[in-house]
Amino acid sequence: MVLAAKIFVVKEENNLPLLATKLKSFKLEQEMSVEDQSFSLVSEISDLEISKERLEGLFSFDSVFTVNQRGKPTPMIRTYQAPFSFELYEGNLYLAVFEKKSRANSVANEMSKALFMSLGQIVEAKIQPEVLKRFHEENFDNTKVIFFDGVDLPNISKLSLYGEALGNTTLYNDYLTHGQLWYIVFQSRRRGYTIGLTRNCIVTSFSRVDPPEFKEFIREEIFPLISS
Repeated sequence: MVLAAKIFVVKEENNLPLLATKLKSFKLEQEMSVEDQSFSLVSEISDLEISKERLEGLFSFDSVFTVNQRGKPTPMIRTYQAPFSFELYEGNLYLAVFEKKSRANSVANEMSKALFMSLGQIVEAKIQPEVLKRFHEENFDNTKVIFFDGVDLPNISKLSLYGEALGNTTLYNDYLTHGQLWYIVFQSRRRGYTIGLTRNCIVTSFSRVDPPEFKEFIREEIFPLISS
């Protein structure tokens, strides 16, 4: 099963017990009308667990989608459940949301409003281009896919390479003169997982990994790459 997470940075806060107190009672209900039907959408947090360096739980939220039933559009509610984990690491507090990008972004925004009464206190984590480049070049033989962004060639927005030992190719060095590494797929030397990683810290495991192992991998191998 493919596992995905997006990592965020929590600004100006690292008190996990305080965060747990604020999140314990979080529940939000919103009314929405779709196709002349009214729905009550609920977002809430459950299963909170706290330790010395981690606060984790489950963020549940409703969304309305429309299905075709005998030629008639029929709105229905679907409930998503996104596991999350606040992690203290070397003086920084990170939030990992284990969902696809768009839903992870929505969860992070709701967390920011619930904890700090405003947006902008939980922001995207970033890996600097030179850090991702160095990480790749220390693992030449383990990188299988590279995407470049910021490309300065007219009418070309991204460049990509697929194959073995990509750092040792002429094309790799040529592409570096035109863009920066944005996304890589690599094999972890320490754990053997096949992982996709972007500079805005979307992490995807293409290997069979249990969620607790995925969390530890992120802590041990991805957090050290993030800009403070």
